[in-house]
Amino acid sequence: MAGLGILLAVVALGYALAAWAAVRVRRSRDPRRRLGSGAAAPSPPAVTLLKPLCGAEPGLEQSLRTFCEQDYAGGVQIVFGVQHPADPALAVLERLKRAYPRLDLTVVVDATRHGASAKVSNLINMMRAARHDWLVLADSDVRVPPGYLRAVAAPLADPTVGIVTCPYRGIPRPGVWSQLGALFINDWFIPSVRVAALFGSRAFAFGATIALRRDALDAIGGFRAIADQLADDYRLGELTRHRGQRTVLSDVVVDTWVDERTFRQLVQHGLRWLRTIRVVRPGGYALSAITFSVPMAILGCVLADGTPLTLYLFAATVLSRVLLHLATHAADPTGSALPRPWSQLWAIPLADGLGFALWCGAFITREVQWRQGRYRVARDGSVQSIS
Repeated sequence: MAGLGILLAVVALGYALAAWAAVRVRRSRDPRRRLGSGAAAPSPPAVTLLKPLCGAEPGLEQSLRTFCEQDYAGGVQIVFGVQHPADPALAVLERLKRAYPRLDLTVVVDATRHGASAKVSNLINMMRAARHDWLVLADSDVRVPPGYLRAVAAPLADPTVGIVTCPYRGIPRPGVWSQLGALFINDWFIPSVRVAALFGSRAFAFGATIALRRDALDAIGGFRAIADQLADDYRLGELTRHRGQRTVLSDVVVDTWVDERTFRQLVQHGLRWLRTIRVVRPGGYALSAITFSVPMAILGCVLADGTPLTLYLFAATVLSRVLLHLATHAADPTGSALPRPWSQLWAIPLADGLGFALWCGAFITREVQWRQGRYRVARDGSVQSIS
């Protein structure tokens, strides 16, 4: 057991260092490239932005305005979709139309359901209004820099590219639960993506942004192919990769709001996310235990009865974890609203401990809470209502 404990402590430290290095490598790149402010094609194709909405969540108008203020030389159509004529998001869209009278803004109101996923049903309904062949999808709570559209659309000129996706930062609303949720994204999830990308993996796709051509979407059966999927973003990337096309991880990092108002909401959200990952990638999920570096280092110390070597490794892991936190919260030219890194040090052990507990809890069942319903996630990532 002592040998196993030492091995766990060594691997935990190795991952913590790899995560810090992966984030540092990304930050050392030219910020102009990340913002898409470099040279662009003289006549880029027109793009349709698809924005499925559900309710007037806090900050919705400010988030949508960032998409209305894109620096893009080609034509831009923005299609907003809601499912109910009484949706409060429609009032926000009316204000946007008045604020941007020259923009090509289209609103689709259609309650037709095509599967278990309300979001994908919304996208299917919106597609009848999409006029352009280059498509960019983004979640409603995402905020983007002015050069975003140029950067994410440019790789679509390569026919070998299936989708383009963007990593994202969690910007917490006021409150401890939102801060813990944002730390879970910024200090655990995205660094793990950075490590995977550093070693060549592209087995990911994020709802914060997915850009693809209409022909690539049609070739996989359109949005109807993912109408029952909880992890609809992941499946889009997977289906295009199965056709031999590449997934491109953009250098642009977007912001997404984290609004966890209660502990229960935070736990339900985290379990839904983690259980979905476990179902669609069971092997990778099991191995991801090591990404919780400090809890793993603690386990290593316990198994090895606190030998001096494991205690040294634990201390080095904690230091590396703090450096990772500082790197992920370093100043960024996109004007991110991240809290000051030193102000959140107190929350790191809470976030890491809760994250590891949720990771363990994801093995108990495949049931998830999704908005007002309870569902069971099938092995193919689809969901079946159980309430």
